Amino acid sequence: MRQTWRWFGPKDRVSIDDMMQAGVEGVVSALHHVPTGAVWTQDEIARRQAEIGRMKDGAPSGLAWEVVESLPVSEDIKKQTGGWRAHIDAWRTSLRHLNAAGIETICYNFMPVLDWTRTELAHRRPNGATCMRFDLTDFAAFDIHILQRPGAREDFAAAIVEDAGRRFAAMSDADRATLADNIVCGLPGAAESFTLDDIRDHLAGYAALGEARLRQNLVDFLTEVAPLAEELGMRLCCHPDDPPFPLLGLPRIMSTEADYRAILDAVDLPSNGVTLCSGSLGARPDNDLPALMERLGERVHFLHLRNVTRESGDISGSFFEDEHLAGGTDMVALIAAVIREERRREKAGRRDVSIPFRPDHGQEILDDFQRKAQPGYPAIGRLKGLAELRGILTALSHGREGLRT
Repeated sequence: MRQTWRWFGPKDRVSIDDMMQAGVEGVVSALHHVPTGAVWTQDEIARRQAEIGRMKDGAPSGLAWEVVESLPVSEDIKKQTGGWRAHIDAWRTSLRHLNAAGIETICYNFMPVLDWTRTELAHRRPNGATCMRFDLTDFAAFDIHILQRPGAREDFAAAIVEDAGRRFAAMSDADRATLADNIVCGLPGAAESFTLDDIRDHLAGYAALGEARLRQNLVDFLTEVAPLAEELGMRLCCHPDDPPFPLLGLPRIMSTEADYRAILDAVDLPSNGVTLCSGSLGARPDNDLPALMERLGERVHFLHLRNVTRESGDISGSFFEDEHLAGGTDMVALIAAVIREERRREKAGRRDVSIPFRPDHGQEILDDFQRKAQPGYPAIGRLKGLAELRGILTALSHGREGLRT
């Protein structure tokens, strides 16, 4: 397992020097400033590689850009509207440019409108740490009373609708604005300015697009890009829905093992693979992460290791981002399954024996409160998670006995 770290570029409050001190082996990054649908040029890719390759004082970092997260898929591609064919051509050109730069692993997602959704970005835990949280009642209050989406009430249980009404009534104007801002954080372009009308416009574009059509559009996209990735020796890996259940009346097609199996079978190429995110998939009680790794392991190209605690047994429910070794996923069993897959790859003579992983998200602790990094990406909270994951990996790799459990 190769230890990597996500970096958002020069504006990231967590620096290359910080990553060096954390002892990571590679970097996960993207060209966030390039508009979705545009080509990633060779010059821009080289610039990001150079930024990763040096420390603040100009000394070589020894780190390289190893995983792209994400090469964005436009809403036009997902809906097959507007300039979607030109956007696919640009995506293919970007693949060629990344390959020429020596980058082989490309993470992307096919979530409509929402990249991820949380209602709180700094939920306080009993020990004083803060984390991101999704509260279903708060989300219903936003959907029904703030966004006022037609048909929203019918998407929630009656008890949730009633509780959401009471909670909305008790909110101040500032509380309502904060809730809306937190949810908008997961929208494409949210670093810019998004209004409620912008969200409504996005949703209107998906009004006639159901789950089956969206899934077919993903298959059509992969039919265009996966053969090129195969030819170039690259690996594409789709990130799961976050959270892995329907929101805002939008279809969700990458939330379960069955969802992944359908896409892997439809475009049955080794290049077409999985980003196994234990936090996203772990927000559903019917997703068994160690078992999923065992069954889909040969097509898992990238790992996000984090943990969530579900606050109910429902498929759609509240959850918060817990410590990496807490929460509902047995991280020891999951990492053991990853190591077994790597040993199978080694015996099979595969080039991609070592699967890159990163400590995904993390709770804000200690000096994270002063640094104010990207939501979900604190320096010390992630370093704590990486240290814990590194401890499991070291113990299980020390001998084969641990893998028999």
